Amino acid sequence: MRVTAIYPGTFDPITHGHTDLVERATRLFDRVIVAVAANPLKKPAFSTDERIAMAHLALADIARVEICGFDTLLVEFVQERQAGVILRGLRAVSDFEYEFQLAGMNRKLAPGIETLFLMPAEQYAYISSSLVREIAALGGDVAPFVHEKVKAALCERMR
Repeated sequence: MRVTAIYPGTFDPITHGHTDLVERATRLFDRVIVAVAANPLKKPAFSTDERIAMAHLALADIARVEICGFDTLLVEFVQERQAGVILRGLRAVSDFEYEFQLAGMNRKLAPGIETLFLMPAEQYAYISSSLVREIAALGGDVAPFVHEKVKAALCERMR
């Protein structure tokens, strides 16, 4: 049985923590789709197309990964792509309550779709896109947190 997992997120920008989860997910699933959410309510720093392009740069060396955008209800996108699993990252206990609520809602909307939580490697557990954007906006070095080409795009945008 071939299993496809969808890893949804805003990825504004994609970080080493995201990349770590994708790499590990490819060991668990036949295919991983990184689904970049349009999510205008979050007012992302980068357009959906820019975030997709950065994800392509950061994930170029990982096999069996597809990257695409979506602007629908997540469970509808998962069903459309014939995936069986939603992959979500948990960095800290503070993430759990929100992620638990999302998983419960998704299960109610689409009982046949499972949600799987993965924790990033310890060295990435504290990284978040919003913190990386803030560091870049204040002129700090984001090289330890993002791919070098993502760093360049981020520094250019935050200037």
